[in-house]
This record gives sequence, C-alpha cells and structure tokens, in this order.
Amino acid sequence: MNYNRKDYTDDELLTLYKALLKPRMIEERMLVLLRQGKVSKWFSGIGQEAISVGAAMALEPDEYILPLHRNLGVFTSRDIPLGRLFAQFQGKTTGFTKGRDRSFHFGTKEHHIVGMISHLGPQLAVADGIALADLLEQKEKVTLVFSGDGGASEGDFHEALNVAAVWGLPVIFLVENNGYGLSTPNNEQFKFRHFIDKGPAYGIDALQIDGNNVLEVYDTIRQTAASMRKHPRPMLIEAITFRMRGHEEASGTKYVPQELFEKWAKKDPVENFEKFLLDELVLTQKTMESIKEELRTEIENGLQEAFAEPMPEANRQEELADMYQPFAQQVVHPASDAGSEKRFVDAISDAIRQSMERYPELVLMGQDVAEYGGVFKVTEGLVEKFGKGRIRNTPLCESAILGAGLGMSIRGKKSIVEMQFADFVTSGFNQIVNNLAKSHYRWGQNADVVVRMPTGAGTAAGPFHSQSNEAWFFHTPGLKVVYPSSPYDAKGLLNAAIEDPNPVLYFEHKLLYRSISQEIPDDYYTIEIGKARTVQEGEDLTIITYGIGVHWARQLQQELPEASLHILDLRTLLPWDQEAVRAAVEKTGRVIILHEDTLTGGIGGEIAAWISEHCFELLDAPVARVASLDTAVPFAPPLEQEFLPKQRLREKAERMLNY
Repeated sequence: MNYNRKDYTDDELLTLYKALLKPRMIEERMLVLLRQGKVSKWFSGIGQEAISVGAAMALEPDEYILPLHRNLGVFTSRDIPLGRLFAQFQGKTTGFTKGRDRSFHFGTKEHHIVGMISHLGPQLAVADGIALADLLEQKEKVTLVFSGDGGASEGDFHEALNVAAVWGLPVIFLVENNGYGLSTPNNEQFKFRHFIDKGPAYGIDALQIDGNNVLEVYDTIRQTAASMRKHPRPMLIEAITFRMRGHEEASGTKYVPQELFEKWAKKDPVENFEKFLLDELVLTQKTMESIKEELRTEIENGLQEAFAEPMPEANRQEELADMYQPFAQQVVHPASDAGSEKRFVDAISDAIRQSMERYPELVLMGQDVAEYGGVFKVTEGLVEKFGKGRIRNTPLCESAILGAGLGMSIRGKKSIVEMQFADFVTSGFNQIVNNLAKSHYRWGQNADVVVRMPTGAGTAAGPFHSQSNEAWFFHTPGLKVVYPSSPYDAKGLLNAAIEDPNPVLYFEHKLLYRSISQEIPDDYYTIEIGKARTVQEGEDLTIITYGIGVHWARQLQQELPEASLHILDLRTLLPWDQEAVRAAVEKTGRVIILHEDTLTGGIGGEIAAWISEHCFELLDAPVARVASLDTAVPFAPPLEQEFLPKQRLREKAERMLNY
C-alpha cells in the first residue's frame, strides 16, 4: 500500500492514526462483549475503518455526515463521548434514542451526524435536503452520505444522485464497495464494473480511491470538499475495500472464498498505516503503546459508565408524547373582517402564499409546481413572487423529495411537498412512514414537512388518479392527517399544518377544487388541528364524515327534509376529535360513519370500534358505515358512480332512521 504524505505534518499524521486506531480497538472490545451477551448485535467495520475515519476527519466539524452501520469511525472521529455511545449500543436511556433504536440508528445535531434507518437508501435523499438548505443560505458547506454497494441497487440511490445533479447540490456520495450485499456478491447485484461508471450518466464527477488507505481517503475527500464549497456540485466517490467479518456477526462469512480474506488481510488499514508511520519515524513503539493504553483506558471508562446506567423504564405517557415534537398551537384569528369569495383551490393557494410570506425558510417542492403552476394550478403565480429557489420543480422522484424535506428540517427549514396526485405517494411511502414519522421518536429530530395530497374520485380518472389513501397514514404514529371540506377550512388548516413542526399529510379533494366557493377572510388565519366541526345540528341521525362526504351528507338532508340530521366534519383524521364524536353520538343515538375510501380497513372501522367501546350506552342502534366498494376505482362514469358510496348513503340512512 502506497502512502503519499505530501505536506502533512507529523502531528497531522499522528492525529489521523489515533482516529483510525480508536474504532478498531472499540470493535475488538465489542466482539468480546457480544460473545458475553453484553451487547445484542454488532455490525463490524473491521477492515473498513479508513473510509469512515478519513471521510470524517476531512470535513469541517459542522458539516453533516450520514453514515451506515459499519461506520463507527465517523462517530468516534466526531468525538462523541464513549459512555453515551456505548449506552446507545446497550439500549440505555442515556443513549441517543432512549433505548428506542439500536447501534447507529440515531442522529445528533451537536455532532452533525444523521444516522441510518434499516432501509439504507432513504438517507441519500436526506443528504440532498441538508445540502439544499446550505445552498439556499449560500453557506460554503458540503454534506457527505454513505452507501454500500448493495444499498446502491435501491431506487433511492438513483433518485438522490439525479436530484443532486439537477440542482447542483454539494453532496459527496461515498460508496463503500466491499464486494458483498450481505451474502450476495456484486456480480449478482449489478452488471457494471465500477460505481464510477455511473457518474457520467448523471452528469456527476466520479473518483475511485483505495478505501483501505486512510491517507488517500482523507486527502481526496479533503481536496474534493474544498473544491465543492467554492463551486457547489455533487461528487460520487467509490472506495474499494473489503468486509473482513460478516454482514453482522450472526451471519458469519462461510459464503466468502477464503483466498479473499488472505488477500485483504495484507491490506489491513490499521496495520499498514501503523507500519508506514513507524518507517517514517513519525511513530515509535513507545509512542504507539502509549496511544493504545490511553485509548484502552478511555474505552474501559466509557464501558463502565454505560454498564452503570440502568435499563429504561417504560413510561406510557412519555412514549406516546415523544412520537411528536411538542407543539402548543395558538390559533391565529384574521386581523380584520375583510373577506372575499374564494373557490376551494384559491383558498389553498392563498394559504401557501401567505405562509411563504410568513416563513422565509419555507420551500415548496413538487413536479411542475413552478412556471406551470402544478397540474391543478394551485401554485400558479408563486414562482414569480418567491423565485425558483423556493418554488422548486422536481424530477419525478417522490422518495427523494420527501427525504429532502426531512433534510431541510434538520437544517431548520420548513417544506411543502406536493404529490401531483395522492396515488403517487406510494413511490415515497417509505420516507413518510419510516423516516418522517419516526424521526422525532427515535432521536428527537422533527420532520417539519407538509405533504399535499390531491385526492379522490368522481372525475373519471381511473384506478391510479382517484384513490382515497388517507387510511394508510391514519395507521402511522408520528404523522398528522388533515382533510378539509370547505374553502374556509382549507385555508385555515393548511396554514396550521405549515405552522406545525410535525409531518402533516394534507388531503385536497380534486372534485372540490372548482366546484365550491365561500367567503373567507383575506388575512392569514389558522384552525385548530385535531378539532372537528359541527356542520349542522340534528336530532334523528348523526353522520360523521370528512372531505367530500360532508357535501354528500348535506345533500342527503335536502333529499330527506323530514329527517333531522346531525353532521360532524372531522376535518383532522389524526389526531381525531374523540370528544366531538362522543357528543355527536349522544346527540341522536344513531350513527353513520361516511367516507369515500373503501370500506374494509377504512377510518370508519376504527371510529366505529371506538364508539362501540366508549359510547355503547348512548346508542339506540348499531353503528353503521357507508363507504366505497372494496375494488379499485373504475374509470367509466357508470362504474365509478356505483363504486362511490353516495347512492348507498340514502338507503343506509333510511334504515337507520327506521331502526
């Protein structure tokens, strides 16, 4: 292995050596503790330390790094106290996740590290968001994100690199090519020879380095980062290395030919750099032993500190509360009585514009949202007012843009992400339910992202542009779900969603965009999230609904003038207003829960179960549900009308009234 020390001083080389040795010595100790049952799982980076250490040491301390589970050297190079790091490994309360997640599945703003989730690829887009925030603030910073060769097969890898290239984001994508994705060799993962071959296809510069040569890693990334700070752009760096142990210790290494271990043992990054320093007379045997003894003491002290900490005690209230960043909403009332007639679509546009004015850090991202104004023209005219920096057209890449929203949050910015149709959110589902929703619970990082979801049927748009998919997210702790039915609520709830520092799914029924209008305040105002609205008082039958269901219920009242219907608009689905539901049940004793979503697994089932459990004594009839058929949304209008619950609502209501 060839080392080129260039102009680096002895002190700089010794600092690099200490940083390289530290994770190796910790790993050796962890393997002993694993056999003793004192840690439950370990992903070994032995043989790959030069990449983590070289990369972390090459960046400025306040530049973000997004590592994976074999990058212990990133954490140790950022001087995380070992007692707390070891407490994290053991699931102790004093770790970074209060015992809620394992090993390196955490982040720390203090040390500018954003840890992984097990899906690997989504973190690449988070790096894009962090870099975008720096770019918008004109800060000369870079962000570095790790990927393995296996994880690079995921679609998130493509999306993140493509977005970074298109937007000129200063992200270093560092691929650790160690030959295997768990047990699957690279020749069964991809057909290209090297990852640097991918760079030109994205319009990205690419470099290949010896991942076992800590000096080459450090020097290359240091120079690359310096250039990128002055001329922002992404860079793809492939570090050639080898994993000397299993994917994790339990998986073993029987699938790897023995000759590979023999070959790569000769390229051990610690032993080779140590020998180089001894030959250069930078390091002596005495100094080396002194450094090792000092590290040994630090490691043992950290372990004793972690061992002394008790295991966490479960606290139900704390567990539930930590799913969300604490936020006490203060409802904002309009400053004046002035108002004007606005359609549903105009009310939403009004809210976006006023929130953009109110929050200079707010950025809107989505397909065709800039000059084109979005496919429904909700964002028309905004780019002229706020510029391309804040109103950003995106490639077709739902996952990358949602992940970028989380990255922006890490840097203290707010995001609105528009799904062109709610149906397309499936392409970014993982980011929402596993990254945005769980981030605060895991390590205290909120996801200040509003996801706008044009939804619903009735426009003969077929199975892929008409779905009602709010129930998918209603089931996910950590999210909030809002679904307005009127222009007044649309504006007030969207403003409130943007104000809220937690991730909010905001559903907009497409059929309402231009079919309803209402006089609403011209000024900025908000509506309380989690608060239902009584649309009309009634004595005979309660209909609990939301979105377009509110209009179906009101139409039913016109069709049944002799009946007195009590209509409750939930407005917020997560959290939903249990107190208002109870009062509505008590009002009539007969309840229909109505929604456009399909019947099985819909939100109505959960609310019906809650009513049966908590309001049974108030009921005069079984709780009924009216919803769409359990099919995909059909295209032809006659089929679509049969699919929707509107015509079945009257039949169910008449039966309930006569019960």
